[in-house]
Amino acid sequence: MNDKHPQGLFRIPPARIEHIERKMLDVAYATVSPAQKLDLYWPASGNGPFPVIMSIHGGAFKGGDKRDIQLMPMLEGLQRDYAVVSINYRLSSEARFPALVQDVKAAIRWVRANAENFLFDPTRIAVWGGSAGGYLALMAGVSAGIPELDDPALGNPEQPENVQAVVAWFPPTNFLQMDAQLEASGFAQTPESAHSGPESPESLLLGQPITQIPEVVRIANPETYIRPGLPPFFIQHGNADDTVPYQQSLNFAAKLAAQLGPQQVIYELLLNARHADPAFETPQNVKKVLNFLDSVLKA
Repeated sequence: MNDKHPQGLFRIPPARIEHIERKMLDVAYATVSPAQKLDLYWPASGNGPFPVIMSIHGGAFKGGDKRDIQLMPMLEGLQRDYAVVSINYRLSSEARFPALVQDVKAAIRWVRANAENFLFDPTRIAVWGGSAGGYLALMAGVSAGIPELDDPALGNPEQPENVQAVVAWFPPTNFLQMDAQLEASGFAQTPESAHSGPESPESLLLGQPITQIPEVVRIANPETYIRPGLPPFFIQHGNADDTVPYQQSLNFAAKLAAQLGPQQVIYELLLNARHADPAFETPQNVKKVLNFLDSVLKA
């Protein structure tokens, strides 16, 4: 689950889904790329309509998969009568920003367009992801209605792409500040590890070294789209994260709370937790996330 390793060099183990009776795998939500597929999971019984947890995997924008072990916490939602939709999206080796954001929006619209056939409640959709997936969850939460970050040609343009709740674990936000924040926390950066380098995940995603394209970095920063009327957010980060500095989430949450009110934003710092730390996936912490989703989607 470590985002420092590109796909192929560090294989993320698969999720355990054999026990889930009601599922449908590799359904296309768009047709531009083979990556544009999703997996569907339903609770063991009932006909819904079920609120939806959309799982968005991490992997430094260049790895990970909708069916890897990152899905396991989200699948706990099945026990609380959520349907779970796990998505793939175009990685940086295939397409540059904003393609991956456009893919997430297309997947959300697909869920709404097919809600009746697949027992989904189109009025109750949450996004949940870690690291790069946390970034995409934040972008889905803040950027509904921003034309530059959408591609209606991917399908179902008549459907809205907004979501009702956002859960983000250890997400990057402001790419240009990451190295300085890591240094401030005592994590010295090398040319190989620096986010400002030409081969960093962020530079590969945006197509050039991020220091050379500050305006593109601004467009890719979810802080840019913070405004009144956004859904509630639940954000957690570890203060020992040496990959994505915790200040990314701290600053984002503070700006969110200033616009939405503190009651709409939960920010928690997990002490001594590193990037993708097991502390995020303990039963106690997953229960806390699901309690948040219940409070928003089932109130």
